[in-house]
Amino acid sequence: MLIGKARPEDTSLHPIKYPWAYDLYNQAVRNTWFPHEIALKEDLDDWEKMTEDERHAVKFLMAFFNPAELIVNRSIALGIYPYLKAPECHLYLAKQMWEEANHCVSFEYVLETFPFDRESIYQIHLETPSMKAKEDYINKYMTRMIDDKLDIESVEGKKDFIRNLVATNIVMEGIWFYSGFMVALSFRQRNQLRNFGSMINWVLRDESLHLKFGINLVHNILEENQDLLTEDFANEIRALIVEGVDLEVSYNKDLFPNGILGLNADYVNQYVKYVADRRLEELGFPKYYNVTNPAKWMSTATDVYELVNFFEAQNTSYEVDSHSHGKKKETAPASAGSGE
Repeated sequence: MLIGKARPEDTSLHPIKYPWAYDLYNQAVRNTWFPHEIALKEDLDDWEKMTEDERHAVKFLMAFFNPAELIVNRSIALGIYPYLKAPECHLYLAKQMWEEANHCVSFEYVLETFPFDRESIYQIHLETPSMKAKEDYINKYMTRMIDDKLDIESVEGKKDFIRNLVATNIVMEGIWFYSGFMVALSFRQRNQLRNFGSMINWVLRDESLHLKFGINLVHNILEENQDLLTEDFANEIRALIVEGVDLEVSYNKDLFPNGILGLNADYVNQYVKYVADRRLEELGFPKYYNVTNPAKWMSTATDVYELVNFFEAQNTSYEVDSHSHGKKKETAPASAGSGE
């Protein structure tokens, strides 16, 4: 069984029972990158030319992403890793936790490079109700996982595990993060903040693997625990995802109070609902929103399985910070939105 308290005899990697987890670990290792290899300073000229609404969007994204990466890391450490038996899953989750830390450092690098008032950005996620509501949503499910009374061997304990996994991995990483990626990469589509866009592409590539791991995890746990497959629990999981979408819709209205060139809250929220339908389908549910993708240039990035294959096949260079490395690295993924 995949889920449960690990025993001393569960520490042998071979024979590998879940090869998909080990494959994802090896791919994640090959994808390793470091934020200071990207020359963010070269984007400062673009920043000076941007409107206040465009700058607000970037600051708002940083205010969410910076603490969000640490929240995901805590959820993995406290609510997922301790309740899986398979060593190959532990290997992947250890690499994922490193990646979440690397993303946090990446966003710190953005805050250090751009002329931001860092304290005011840190305060945004505490003072903005729509952003705080998202954090409260995640913490609600994570709190259940650190309850001393949790019995992971029970049906209800396994349901709590699935709830936390869906909230963190499917909703937060698979919907909320993708919404932010689309906004961030939209600047690159307009030939702005290209190096920042390269960094987001790297983060997106990591997140595509995180999402693929989470979806595989859900399917394998449900396959091994048929007693969880009830109509009531399926409806609960669907409602959990829909609630997450509602929170993101409210958040994007604060992200875009006035809209910017070619982008407003309604546009982004249609994309959010389109992505949510993809996640529901990847979990085995029918579509809920039935909307079209307004951002065709993000179509490859939206589908986790297409994206993983896309990144294996596509490469582009990004500018390396000459002050720290003095060279170019030719292994960054191409724009994630190049598929139709």
